[in-house]
Parts: sequence; structure tokens; C-alpha cells
Amino acid sequence: MPADFQAPPLLDFVAVVAWALSGALVGLRKRFDIVGVFMTALVAAAGGGLIRDGLLLQRVPPVLTSPLYLPLIAAVTVFAIALAQRLHNARKIETVIELVDAVGTPAFAVVSMEFARQAGLPLPGVLMVGCVGGVGGGVLRDILVREIPEIMQPGRYLAILVALSCALYMILTIGFSLPAAPVGWGAVAFYFCVRLLTVRMDWRTRAVLGE
Repeated sequence: MPADFQAPPLLDFVAVVAWALSGALVGLRKRFDIVGVFMTALVAAAGGGLIRDGLLLQRVPPVLTSPLYLPLIAAVTVFAIALAQRLHNARKIETVIELVDAVGTPAFAVVSMEFARQAGLPLPGVLMVGCVGGVGGGVLRDILVREIPEIMQPGRYLAILVALSCALYMILTIGFSLPAAPVGWGAVAFYFCVRLLTVRMDWRTRAVLGE
């Protein structure tokens, strides 16, 4: 890992908080009890890391080695409950879920790419690990609540934006040797802004086969 790269711990916590909030709100939307809400928060927050580390990189996931993750996810769950009670509107809850997903996805993707680079993977492998790490939590969250994962449905270019953000990060850090930390935050900002633009303009992919 580059010596000047200081963002992964902070980016990792940002991603965990965002995905935990997203998962908890989905659980609340499904009208789960407190255990169900916490479980959806835990799966969303830790799922991407478990897939990345347990399956692809064969390392112990940070959620199992750090004493901070579970209390953090529990605190976010409590916050999500309070937030949902104040919103009192399903559409507002959906908007918050979209916003936090737009932060958590690229943050986890950047951290995942750095772990992959540290493991010495070739560039295609780094790109794959970044994309899988970025979307893994959302996929497991949706499966847990018995929904088709959003990334697999016609929608607002989720997979394409993740891949573009990962590619942009790799080009700037590896190809142009720019400092990884600011580029990492820039990749998060790029994904967030373009994701909001696709929502604002209602740009959507289409099913391969029509009706």
C-alpha cells in the first residue's frame, strides 16, 4: 500500500456507517423488529468486506478483528430508528437510502482496491475486487430482505458508475502517480455527483429483452 495513503481507515468507517444506515432503513421500511433492523444493518455494512476478504483476498475481515465495528453498527441502527421516526414518509426514507448508498458504494470500492493492491493482485483483479467490494453489501442486503438486488435490475447505471469510479481511481493513482488519499475522496465525490445526476435526470438502463 502506498506510504502516503492515509484514507482507507477513515473511508472504511465512512463506508461502514453509510451501509449500516442504508441497511437499517431498509429493515425499517420492511417493518422488521429491532433484531431484524440490526441484522440488515450488519449484513449491509459488513457484507462487502466479508465477500472481499473471505472469498477474494482470503484474509480476515476487519469487522472480525476491530472492536469498533459492531458497536458502530449498533449505534447507527439506533440513529436510523430515530431518523425514520422523524421522517414519517416512505419516499423520504427511500431518498436517504439512495444518498447513503451513493457514499458507501464508492468508499468501499476504493478501500477494497487498496487491499487488493496490497495483496499484489494484477490490475484487472484490483478492479474486480473494488467493484465487488463496493456493491457486495447492497447485494446481500437485498437478498436478505427477499428483493432482487438493485444492481441487477434496469436502473440508474449502478454497476457502470462503480466500474468507472474504480477505473478513474486506478488511472490517476497508478497511471499518473497522483496521491492516493485525495484521489480516493475524489472518486467518492465523482460517484456521488454522477449518481445524483442520474437520479435528477432520471437516466435509466433498460432490460435487454422488452416485454
